[in-house]
Amino acid sequence: MGRGVIFDVDGTLVDSNRAHAESWAETLTKFGHAVSADEVQPLIGMGGDKLLPKLTGVDIESDRGKKYAEYRTQLFFREYLPHLRAFPGVRKLAERLRDDGVVLVTATSASEEELEKLLSVAGIKELLTDTTSADDAENSKPDPDIVHAAIRRSGLRSAELIMIGDTPYDVEAATRAGVRIIAVRSGGWDDRSLAGSTAIYSDVEGLLTGYEISPIFKG
Repeated sequence: MGRGVIFDVDGTLVDSNRAHAESWAETLTKFGHAVSADEVQPLIGMGGDKLLPKLTGVDIESDRGKKYAEYRTQLFFREYLPHLRAFPGVRKLAERLRDDGVVLVTATSASEEELEKLLSVAGIKELLTDTTSADDAENSKPDPDIVHAAIRRSGLRSAELIMIGDTPYDVEAATRAGVRIIAVRSGGWDDRSLAGSTAIYSDVEGLLTGYEISPIFKG
């Protein structure tokens, strides 16, 4: 029986949730929507297909929505990405999992282009078996599409996988896909918000510290 881990990226591997919130708020304000980063923050973890209409009523597939999304992406790359850092323990956890023969894949609401840059920040790209991004899913989290895509890429059954994520949207998406999930608080959510997860840790470093008694190791 194989073992696999599905990594969320933003807020789990990379300390980027606030940067996403601020880049969306800056973008929407530029285009005439009075939206603050604090209003955006609780929606980070969803994809833009859900976040944008919730905040503005604008469909991301509309001409206006595409203009907003492109501006936001380039702003994020230019002004925010250079300042991002991986959370402590990310590389060491990924190496430990790889050395234990665990299949490693991603399931993120980020685009493929954004994922490539975030994985460079995380410093684990070459340790991954495969990746999935928003480009591989029709609907973003909390819909389970991206987790289903990660299951397929892993080559394993859902029962052989466990996800690591930081938002209630990760918990819902994994649960709906039949995958257990370990939650981390590093994205800013509290334990009540992360209810339904198999276990909750402060961050990936905390998970690494307790690795041998974690649901990953014990199965």
